[in-house]
Amino acid sequence: MLDLTKWPGGSRVFVRRERPHPGAQLRFTDADGHRFTAFITDTEGGQLADLETRHRSHAPVEDRIRCGKTTGLRNFPCRGYPENKAWLELALAAADLLTWAQALCFTGDLARAEPATFRYRICAIAGKLTRTARATTLHLDQDWPWAQHLATAFTRLRADPWPG
Repeated sequence: MLDLTKWPGGSRVFVRRERPHPGAQLRFTDADGHRFTAFITDTEGGQLADLETRHRSHAPVEDRIRCGKTTGLRNFPCRGYPENKAWLELALAAADLLTWAQALCFTGDLARAEPATFRYRICAIAGKLTRTARATTLHLDQDWPWAQHLATAFTRLRADPWPG
């Protein structure tokens, strides 16, 4: 039984039963091939479809908060306010750089990858920067499975985004 006495008055819980999309990893809580999702709201009135649409549209915001926590927002390392303030600015800059890099330079799985996966696949690649005849060249480890993805990302980044 669900106890809503500690929630604001008029709170309602909506539970939806749906089939997972093809290829989805099933969980042990999926009963008879169905997945149950629930959300709670204290919004008065409104149709169920409108409330669910509003709830689902907030999911990208929650994803960015989760990614921010994995890029440094979870733990502040210092006891002093000025040091933690600097840490916060750096963590927010890291989260923004990750988000914009994925949005502008990558497609497919890397555009939606979690920060840990992105760091492993892209940031951990071995490379050497050389300068010859006034040209700077980045040499990537060709045996790395995601080297071509990174090279394509650099090409996209250097391309003129506003042709004309």
